[in-house]
Amino acid sequence: MGKMGRTMAEKILSEKVGRDVVPGDMIVSPVDLAFGHDGTLPLAIEKMKTLGKRKVFDDEKVVAICDHASPSPSERVSNVHILMREFARDNNLKIYENGDGICHQIVLENFSAPYKVIVGADSHTCTHGGLGAFSTGMGSTDIAAAMIYGKTWFKVPESFKIKIDGSLKNNVFSKDLFLDIIGKTGADGATYMSMEFLGSTVKEMSVESRFTLTNMSIEAGAKNGICEADEKTREFLRRYGREEEFKALKPDKDAEYRDELQIEAEEIEPMIAYPHRVDNVAPVVEYEGTEVDQVCIGSCTNGRLEDLRVAARILKGEKAKCRLVVYPASRGVLMDAIKEGLIEIFVESGAAVCPPGCGFCIGRTIALGDGEVALSTQNRNFKGRMGNNNAEIYLSSPATAATSAIYGKITYPEV
Repeated sequence: MGKMGRTMAEKILSEKVGRDVVPGDMIVSPVDLAFGHDGTLPLAIEKMKTLGKRKVFDDEKVVAICDHASPSPSERVSNVHILMREFARDNNLKIYENGDGICHQIVLENFSAPYKVIVGADSHTCTHGGLGAFSTGMGSTDIAAAMIYGKTWFKVPESFKIKIDGSLKNNVFSKDLFLDIIGKTGADGATYMSMEFLGSTVKEMSVESRFTLTNMSIEAGAKNGICEADEKTREFLRRYGREEEFKALKPDKDAEYRDELQIEAEEIEPMIAYPHRVDNVAPVVEYEGTEVDQVCIGSCTNGRLEDLRVAARILKGEKAKCRLVVYPASRGVLMDAIKEGLIEIFVESGAAVCPPGCGFCIGRTIALGDGEVALSTQNRNFKGRMGNNNAEIYLSSPATAATSAIYGKITYPEV
């Protein structure tokens, strides 16, 4: 009997452990990067202490990032940041400071690459599969162990093939596509699976659009999300001076998948996720006219330059009728947006443009009031997510968010 074909996750993990692995295998894999942020790294540091360790396995493969409450809004958070700086200094680690950006964008720009195994103390670490990495979020205890020993354990996941073919409409983006996908799978439809995004639509997408798909894989319960590493991946790495880290990745033609979903891109409409679940999805037209108090553009899902370009194109010459906040995903994204005149457009439209970071997404620096409604480009709309259990969050693409800001209510995007 011939050797079976392998999925992308199986290829990466097989290479890492030096033998062929199959779904269900329990393995211990070397780690290429472990990272944490100000919401999770302090606990990992404490766990290291309980294990009697203060030193990390490799000072070039562990990174600390201040992003979830940045700049610090309180004495407590400031003390957390001090703890992180001391830990980074003791271990000679790179620490990304207030305003440098969101952990995932920073890792994409500086560390992610095909065939790497990346673990982060944040659930949306699956974002890095957009560059062909096997990347997954873990709890602070597991991250502490990875930081000490440079390896971690996995059960090799089964894979879920999401095949998307055809062309998206002009006003439909990868965020709409994922909302359509999770509407079909449900929030637990890919539990502990590797979601592999394939097909002509994904091939045509920019890597930034692919990142939105892999970022939100955890919302369907996935262990990780992953896209092929192709020439667009190589170009992204070249842009950040890391082309030598490129290695092509795609599944074998006879790879075996636990589940498959076929989607025709032309059929996707602008989508919305309504409170209080990400898989509560519907076409935007079904919620058109719903009044919103605040529109938020940014996050690790949709805070990249192409997202800001879409929003600025819509907002140019217009005034927002509700509160509008914009959070670029990183310092580099902010600089590019300044050079292109996008920030000027946002400011003139009435937006509060904030330092790169997580800000509104978890309600640490911008929260909602009682009874308020937000429309956001983030990845989660759970009750209390934006700092208030008595508020409601809708999710959309940057195009729908920008259009809705102009009218102060959820509005179908005309791009």
